[in-house]
Amino acid sequence: MQPTFVPAPSDEVTHAWKIYGSNVAGEDMVPIWRIKGTVSLAAKFLRPVEPDVSREELRGFVEEDYRSSGYAVRQEKVDEFYSFLARMHPGDLILTVSQGSVYFGTVTGEAEYVRSSDGRSNLRRPVKWESRYLRSSDLPLEIASRLTTQGDVVDLTGQIDSIRELMGQRRQVVPAAGLNVPDADDQLAARLHVPREWLQECVELLRDRPQLIFNGPPGTGKTFIAKELARHLAGESNVKLVQFHPAYSYEDFFEGYRPAQHGAGQVGFELRPGPLRTLVDRAVENPDAVYVLVIDEINRGNLAKIFGELYFLLEYRDESIDLLYGSGDSEPFMLPRNVVVIGTMNTADRSIALVDAAMRRRFAFLPLHPSEEPTSGILRSWLDNHGHPMEAADLLDELNALIDDEDFKIGPSYFMRPAVFAPHGLERVWRYNILPLLEEFHYGDREIDVTSTYGLEVVRKRLAAKTRSTTGGAPGDAADTDAG
Repeated sequence: MQPTFVPAPSDEVTHAWKIYGSNVAGEDMVPIWRIKGTVSLAAKFLRPVEPDVSREELRGFVEEDYRSSGYAVRQEKVDEFYSFLARMHPGDLILTVSQGSVYFGTVTGEAEYVRSSDGRSNLRRPVKWESRYLRSSDLPLEIASRLTTQGDVVDLTGQIDSIRELMGQRRQVVPAAGLNVPDADDQLAARLHVPREWLQECVELLRDRPQLIFNGPPGTGKTFIAKELARHLAGESNVKLVQFHPAYSYEDFFEGYRPAQHGAGQVGFELRPGPLRTLVDRAVENPDAVYVLVIDEINRGNLAKIFGELYFLLEYRDESIDLLYGSGDSEPFMLPRNVVVIGTMNTADRSIALVDAAMRRRFAFLPLHPSEEPTSGILRSWLDNHGHPMEAADLLDELNALIDDEDFKIGPSYFMRPAVFAPHGLERVWRYNILPLLEEFHYGDREIDVTSTYGLEVVRKRLAAKTRSTTGGAPGDAADTDAG
């Protein structure tokens, strides 16, 4: 693997930092900082160093001075000391938390090493502290979640615009009250042939918790509804679709190392983003927009393997975690609330596990079954909209009345294609699409002959008999029905 290139720090860009000070060896340093106009790191065992120390030289000092600490602690100290000494500059913004309040300041000078008597403030910088402060509960979600990140020095530059607003340098921020998604409308309902009230229920569920799963048998329009709803919520360019399968992994979904060509014919590895990481990075850059990830066949993958530590973030959007491939320089990751996840799940596939209790707790589940609303009315609405007779819908209802298992009832999508209404089209769909599904349903059941039980002519005759019994028609009327 190629060594990581660490660019030299630059003072051309203003950064923002969280410095931890509420409990430094049992002392709340924040009131002291505000009185003295400083900010500090304990650096209790670090030898005297100059602000222009190189990262490699600093690493050597830490390895020796903190040799009794674990390697993870030593790496953390290198990153924090280097950020404080070399990456931080006058003009940078400082946030710190004490007793449930957040205080703001601006760095006004260079770092210096001053050995303190109690070992709580050996590295110091002068800071002009603002008189104004906020309660932690009043912070926008994007900042509040970053302030919970562990570490004495945390880079908050990604949130600097919001921090400036909170400091009064720009217009005041109003904390987000919820997911900014549009209501369902009549145009969307017409495209999907489902009631607008049902679609609005989907929207309300996403506002409460931004992830849901449409589940049901094949042909019930799960993927089509998921894609159209996603486009309505976020627009075409902010929607990404993936399909899970047994070989799909965390590296495919989020991020992982992949072979890459380097200079002079060298081959190494570099961290490549997956679809979720790409979507999240865009969402962080544009927090007022909505981004939707559609996961087709979500239950075909090994969900614990694919989501990894991201499982936690599905439930706790206001917190952050360290990533599987996070390096010492990478900041903890959070899943923004403006990223929506919509999944589809085929309940008829008995060869795969469904989803575990942890995933069910994190998603709302909306059933799409042929005998229930809104699915039961989709085909009739589509036929009426396209000027086709209702025979296909009548036959489908009669067929599903013969099938006991809800997960093997036939969905309307098989009949919502122009080919069905070509000469002999219905017969072809029945023979090559419907009956094979029912063969699978009755696999190993020798008492059932699928064709003689569910064949098109059988279903037509049953439907004709029902029609005669309800209308009082003469026996000869059945000939007109069978001729279709």
